[in-house]
Amino acid sequence: MAVSRRGFIGSLGLVAGSALLPRMAWASAAAEARFPAVTAMLDGYVSSGKLPGMIAALGWGAGEAPLDIARGTLAKGLALPVDMDSLFRIYSMTKPITGMAAMMLVDEGKLRLDQPIADLLPAFGKMQVQVTPDGSLTDLRPARGQITVRHLLTHTAGLGYSIIQKGPIKDAYIKAGLVPGQASRMPMPGMDAPKPLKSLAEFADVLATMPLVYEPGSVWSYSVGLDLLGRVIEVASGKPFDAFLAERVFGPCGMSSTWFRVPASEVGRLTTNYAAVGGMLFPVDPAKASIYLDQPPYPFGGAGLVSSPRDYDRFLRMLLGFGKIDGTQVMSEAAVRLGTSNLLPEGTDLSQSFIKGNGFGAGGSVGLGVDAGTYGWAGAAGTVGFVNYRVGLRAGVYTQYMPSEAYPVHREFAQAVLADVTGKKAAA
Repeated sequence: MAVSRRGFIGSLGLVAGSALLPRMAWASAAAEARFPAVTAMLDGYVSSGKLPGMIAALGWGAGEAPLDIARGTLAKGLALPVDMDSLFRIYSMTKPITGMAAMMLVDEGKLRLDQPIADLLPAFGKMQVQVTPDGSLTDLRPARGQITVRHLLTHTAGLGYSIIQKGPIKDAYIKAGLVPGQASRMPMPGMDAPKPLKSLAEFADVLATMPLVYEPGSVWSYSVGLDLLGRVIEVASGKPFDAFLAERVFGPCGMSSTWFRVPASEVGRLTTNYAAVGGMLFPVDPAKASIYLDQPPYPFGGAGLVSSPRDYDRFLRMLLGFGKIDGTQVMSEAAVRLGTSNLLPEGTDLSQSFIKGNGFGAGGSVGLGVDAGTYGWAGAAGTVGFVNYRVGLRAGVYTQYMPSEAYPVHREFAQAVLADVTGKKAAA
């Protein structure tokens, strides 16, 4: 279990006022004893009132049940405690799930990593690229290469993202409804689509009319690539994207609490999401009036899922078991190994990335060198999940606040897990 501090943390490649609450009687004493730094981190955030509730789910190997450390409640002023079956908006932690779904089709020969997506979506056959990234929408040139499946998996397709881009291209995405995500019924900058699109097919068709920000395969730039991949999966599999995930991933993994829409019967488990502004928390998506109780316009493969710590741990267990969980082979070992390896095109410019010089696989960051063996990603509302094959560990933390950078939860969780694994004090 020897692993460097820089290696363990770097491999994740993630962006990074109340009285003391009593320890919950149901909290796992074994987990707290094994992970004291993680426990202290959760205690600090919840006892200080910075967050109403947090839970960490950690486990060794692919067969062992998860240990959980939970603090606080589903919402401020609510008595219901957070637990392993509470529901959280996992946002971009949806991306690894979409990525692994695509790897299943690659493994079956229905997709190829370096296959042009124009084979399945002809509208992407002749793309234009901005001469100046984020610049003029009319100063364009023909793309020198084709967008491939690999590019969609690794954020190297040259596509934009309304939460990342600036200037005219950002405005064009929002105006066209190319905002594949939701946060609140209230208007929120970068998250509202004036003309919501009605299907993944329409999303893909409209996206194909937009210029690329970068030449395909040249630059790592966070994008809607995993959302477009959902449409590619639909065409390649012949099934609706959400149906494919339900049949091929959620069902076989035993993930019974993961949805694009939370059933009305389960609203009692749903957390409230908050905006963290100036040290204060403002509810932007209260559970009982959550936008996630409505059917989304289409399944967002990059940021659309709600899940529970227990469910997402089962997804991580499946990955740590090289595709197998509880005797069920969900996907092949070869597909998992490929999807958790570095799939970046050779020579990719990482200067604008926030993966800290690491690689990128099927929708998640991949550690390189001393970091080898780690795969995972984080979400916009403070969640993070990863596996580390070197030490046989899976770990996730769940809470609900936006923007994620309001608190350094992503970084501090990685540091705390490292401290507990290596026995070293966590960095300040």
